[in-house]
Amino acid sequence: LDDSAIRRIILPEGFLAVDVVLNLLMNIADGMVVWPKVVEKHVREELPFMATEVILMECVKAGGDRQELHEAIRLHSMDAGKVVKGEGKSNDLLERIAKDPLFVAVHDKLDTLVDPKLFIGRAREQTEEFLEEEIDPILEMEKGLLGKEVVDGVNV
Repeated sequence: LDDSAIRRIILPEGFLAVDVVLNLLMNIADGMVVWPKVVEKHVREELPFMATEVILMECVKAGGDRQELHEAIRLHSMDAGKVVKGEGKSNDLLERIAKDPLFVAVHDKLDTLVDPKLFIGRAREQTEEFLEEEIDPILEMEKGLLGKEVVDGVNV
């Protein structure tokens, strides 16, 4: 005896579930608009928190005490986070660091240490490679299906 009876039920149900999930995804994503300036604003708001390690390491390279700097940047980050989340104000972490004498080694180059391009690694190249190697061939192969109206659907 094998599990063929249960497989006849579970496998089709799995495919039906995936079909519904993909239909929901298409419904949700249809007409989605990405506003680059809004994305940039949100990145700039979070970037100071992401850059703390870079700032810390630059200060250590300049001779600062890692433990002391780490504690100071942790406190500044916590205080800045309270201002952002508790009071709804702008992220002032960089201003706090710029005023703290412990971080004098980076005061003149804070702007360059928080360049968003420093935090994306190979994301751009990996995305381009993935699109070229994986997505473009599928789109080319299935181009006859593109633009066809879907008659079934789940609306949310």
